[in-house]
Amino acid sequence: MKSLNKIVAVLGLSFLATSCFDSSKPNYQFFPNMYEAVSYETYSEHEVFEGGVEAQIPADGTVKRGFVPYEIPNTPEGYALAKATLNSPLDDASYNETKAKELFNIYCAICHGEKGDGQGNLVKREKFLGVPNFKEREITAGSIYHVVTYGLNSMGSHANQLSQEERWQVASYVLKLRSEL
Repeated sequence: MKSLNKIVAVLGLSFLATSCFDSSKPNYQFFPNMYEAVSYETYSEHEVFEGGVEAQIPADGTVKRGFVPYEIPNTPEGYALAKATLNSPLDDASYNETKAKELFNIYCAICHGEKGDGQGNLVKREKFLGVPNFKEREITAGSIYHVVTYGLNSMGSHANQLSQEERWQVASYVLKLRSEL
């Protein structure tokens, strides 16, 4: 009988202990803001933040670190200005022909062909027509850089894919291909 009373007492205590304990909500929260944080949308208005918006718009005139703005506009006059005045800042030590060839083959050869003859795969399959042969065009490093930056006719801009130095590498390589045609 004594052992039966002990078993009933132990089961009763364990039942009481488990019924009061909720594992999803512990009794004490030491840092309640970490458990139940207030979420904010990036561009929503709040009274907590100065001006009411959490994300701040960059100040006027700021430039991304390492970026040099290209000041010549995307107009026919800008193209003529780039053609006449822009020169490559790359010297012989910084020009890497293998890297330039690789970039040309990735971004340009699909239309212009690996030799620059205007016979890339898309031209052969008649997806794009009228892709110029580099030999037929009067081009300079500045005009190539301008066209790669802004695009021309059916060709889109490659400014997002290629850094400024890579665009100058491609321009130098295009001039090399032009001299070989």
